[in-house]
Amino acid sequence: MTATTQDMLAAGDRLARRNAFILSLATALAGANTTVMFATGAIVGAGLAPSRSLATLPISIFVVGLAAASLPVGMLIHRFGRRAAYQIATSAGVLTGLFGYLGVTLASFPIFCLATFCAGFYASAAQSYRFAAADTASDAFRPKAISWVMTGGIIAGVVGPQLVVWTKDAMPPVLFAGTFIGQAVVAILAGVILSFIDIPKPKPVAAAARRPVSRFFRDRAFLTAVVCGAATYMLMNFVMTAAPLAMIGCGHGVDDAAYGIQWHVIAMYGPSFFTGGLISRFGAPRIVAAGLALTALAAVAGLAGLTVAHFYLALVLLGLGWNFGYIGASAMVAATAQPEERTQVQSINDFCVFGVMAVGSFSSGQILTNYGWDMVNWVVFPIVLVAAVSLAFGTLRRVPSTAH
Repeated sequence: MTATTQDMLAAGDRLARRNAFILSLATALAGANTTVMFATGAIVGAGLAPSRSLATLPISIFVVGLAAASLPVGMLIHRFGRRAAYQIATSAGVLTGLFGYLGVTLASFPIFCLATFCAGFYASAAQSYRFAAADTASDAFRPKAISWVMTGGIIAGVVGPQLVVWTKDAMPPVLFAGTFIGQAVVAILAGVILSFIDIPKPKPVAAAARRPVSRFFRDRAFLTAVVCGAATYMLMNFVMTAAPLAMIGCGHGVDDAAYGIQWHVIAMYGPSFFTGGLISRFGAPRIVAAGLALTALAAVAGLAGLTVAHFYLALVLLGLGWNFGYIGASAMVAATAQPEERTQVQSINDFCVFGVMAVGSFSSGQILTNYGWDMVNWVVFPIVLVAAVSLAFGTLRRVPSTAH
């Protein structure tokens, strides 16, 4: 490698580090917005829904927002660039707080569900921050850039639940009214921070040069990454959505549930300080396998007992499993795309992941209400098995044929 090439890579990674730092802060604030919704959604839903079986519907609609926004966010990025697209998306975060406030003060279940849809739209844009950091990174730094951005979730894991605890009674007699106003303020701050990222607008690609979508799904590496990412994210959301409501049902308090989500979110993002390094050393497929194993252990912990400690252990293991599984799968997706295809590939991946996640989220409340917390955990094992088999077959090396 020439000195000129080394200088170019160093300069590129200096920009990637700067962008990764800014995007980690934005992740922290967007993640706090999401964490508030995770901590309050099922509880508020139980109070506003016409039927207890619909208590988790707001979280399911959040996931619908995630899936519905994935392709439009990709189009906004392609048309206006990442900075403008992300700032547009933060307006959905502001609407989340405002509609959430109206929902609880007017005791309107539909308005509160609209708030969670907006939260999903905002979170969908935030999910692509990890890919944004990779845009200006060298191949060697790309897994670390993704990992750095994800560390912002550690702050989210503290800020979000604390926002709930500090503000839930700030505007009596309506529980959580002050929390949702705080949510809107946090989203405005995120929009300001995002104005400092410096990522070139994607170059237009001639239609003839683009691979059709069907080609991506014939790529074994891409398909494996999508299956593993979808399974990991769906199971995390499936169990996490039910956990606060299950804790309340077992006689634990709202603060216990909020702190359970706090430890869960910290576990989701805490390992990000070194996940990128582990991927570089051991390869993404092994890290994904470790994530699937941790997710299965979370279900074991959930089945072991109903104390606060059991719930916390299950949520922490679930968060760790998500970190390894999802970041590993994201690195696999990033490696399958050509530079001019990244926005398209990322949007397709996120649409598939969040679409599968929506199916799991809609069933979470029904399974919890009709069959209990134990069944929520039993569902984890077959899905982990399917993802593990996909990973094993998807990463087998093809043996070249020998001419006779």
